[in-house]
Amino acid sequence: MTTPKPADRSYLDLAVALYYLLAQDVFRLGRLRWVLEASMLKTLAAKHKSSVRKMARKYKASIDTPDGPRTCFQVTVQRDRGRKPLVARFGGIPLKRQRTAVIADLKPIMATVRRNELIHRLLAGQCELCEGRIGLQVHHIRKLADLDKPGRPERPSWVHLMAKRRRKTLVVCETCHQDIHAGRATATTRK
Repeated sequence: MTTPKPADRSYLDLAVALYYLLAQDVFRLGRLRWVLEASMLKTLAAKHKSSVRKMARKYKASIDTPDGPRTCFQVTVQRDRGRKPLVARFGGIPLKRQRTAVIADLKPIMATVRRNELIHRLLAGQCELCEGRIGLQVHHIRKLADLDKPGRPERPSWVHLMAKRRRKTLVVCETCHQDIHAGRATATTRK
């Protein structure tokens, strides 16, 4: 028997059934199938404020397999612009031993390691106000709304820079950081 295409596989098929088709007692997965099926139907019934029986009737479908017609639960979502409909199917897999079954392991999707923008700014290795390269520190504020405190006559250049970037952090050298906390004007070369 050929292995079903990935698009036609149900969760049970993908996760468990294909692996255990080589086992002599694969029929025991019938109980697991029943538990998963009951859980799915109860979840749907709760979501739609209906009964399990109504959900079972609504989504019950019959599909043709190499072993003959099988019953399953299926949802089909029609799409526009001539695209193929989306089909989600649960069941329809015969739980009988297949000596020639092929385990089709899917390659894991490798997550890309994206660095945080702040890390890129730190790795740049220069003060964002005076472009100095010695003793870099990060100045933090609690929230961006703190930048517009009433009663402040003129906003310093570091406030303008943080507001323009919409960032609560600023990579600065030690001298600029002390000037910010002391309320002194900071020399800026950034536009």
